[in-house]
Amino acid sequence: MTFRLHRTLRLGPIRIHLTERGFSSWGVQLGRWSWNARTRRHTVDTPGWGHVQTRGRR
Repeated sequence: MTFRLHRTLRLGPIRIHLTERGFSSWGVQLGRWSWNARTRRHTVDTPGWGHVQTRGRR
């Protein structure tokens, strides 16, 4: 089992994701919609336990 450290800094609608290696990615979250710059993936939270994602980079 591997133990990994990660941290998300929230600066208003902007999210900066950090790992033990340093900067990982950044994204934007507005309400139920979010976007990640590294993967170019859009996510929309749906009511309940699910969410809908578009495919990011291939």
